Amino acid sequence: MSFEQTLQEQVQAAAASGTALSIQGGNSKSFYGRSTRGEVLSVNERKGIIDYTPSELVISARAGTTLTELESVLEQEGQMLAFEPAHFGDNATLGGTIACGLSGPRRPYAGAARDFVLGVNCVNGKGEWLRLGGQVMKNVAGYDVSRTLTGSLGTLAIMLDIHLRVLPKPETEVTLQQSCDAATAIQHCNALAARPLPVSASCYADGQLTIRLSGMEQGVQSAAASIGGETLADAARFWQQLREHQSAFFDGERPLWRLSVPPATAPLPLEGDTLLDWGGAQRWLRSEQAADTIRGSTAAAGGHATLFRGGDRDGEVFHPLQAALLSLHQRLKQTFDPAGILNPGRMYREL
Repeated sequence: MSFEQTLQEQVQAAAASGTALSIQGGNSKSFYGRSTRGEVLSVNERKGIIDYTPSELVISARAGTTLTELESVLEQEGQMLAFEPAHFGDNATLGGTIACGLSGPRRPYAGAARDFVLGVNCVNGKGEWLRLGGQVMKNVAGYDVSRTLTGSLGTLAIMLDIHLRVLPKPETEVTLQQSCDAATAIQHCNALAARPLPVSASCYADGQLTIRLSGMEQGVQSAAASIGGETLADAARFWQQLREHQSAFFDGERPLWRLSVPPATAPLPLEGDTLLDWGGAQRWLRSEQAADTIRGSTAAAGGHATLFRGGDRDGEVFHPLQAALLSLHQRLKQTFDPAGILNPGRMYREL
């Protein structure tokens, strides 16, 4: 019996008995979301590249394929995962990455993880095999359900094969740094976003605004001269540490919050330490302040707040949904997983 058939039978049996399933891959992102419960269902063995056509900028891989292997294959052809995903561990898999929907420093300039998902093969909570989307751009038609699965934390279906669009690696990159305060950094990043410059990452921490430029040599050098600042020598390491949360800011025991706000939002009046990412649109906050206070301040700015690491993982981790949005989520859950067995409660208590 094949892996797929065995998996389908497991899911069907669990649905019939009402047994909750905790879906796991490399388990590198087990800290993310609410506490899980249920019988472990591992997809870690389903790994390997299915198809890769560099000339078409598309790659298909099984969900258990590690990001390390995938990026190594792309590197040989001078290509990359443009959403620059964090690994958070050597065992990070493609399936877990797409299920969490996390994107790195390049996200506001190249696109989010879901923007590069062309299609998914998966098994829903009824044990049905679903083929969503396509393997190339021209085959993607109809409702883009595969992107709905991106970031759903395995609450809708078990992803087994994922088809992605990739991009060429830039010819050259330069990272610049300059000293300023947080308000000035936000203004500067928003001003740069309005100009045709090859910015591919920007963050602010410890009084330093750091900007990465990526593209053709002439365009990058021209932009660097226009922007100004000191060239950062070990830039690759800087961005990797930011992406993987290995820089000094992320050390410590205080809960780590991820705040998503309009990029031009002024510094929020919250206690704790803040790192600005994505040109100000994503803000990391280390704080012991009450969740209601953090969420209230973020919502007042037109954004939402996620308890990314630490804190109470049995409580509300993601920003509470309005009644209409919660109803839509519940209808999706009912359609994909009527018995409610796939990672129940991982995103919201009601799901």
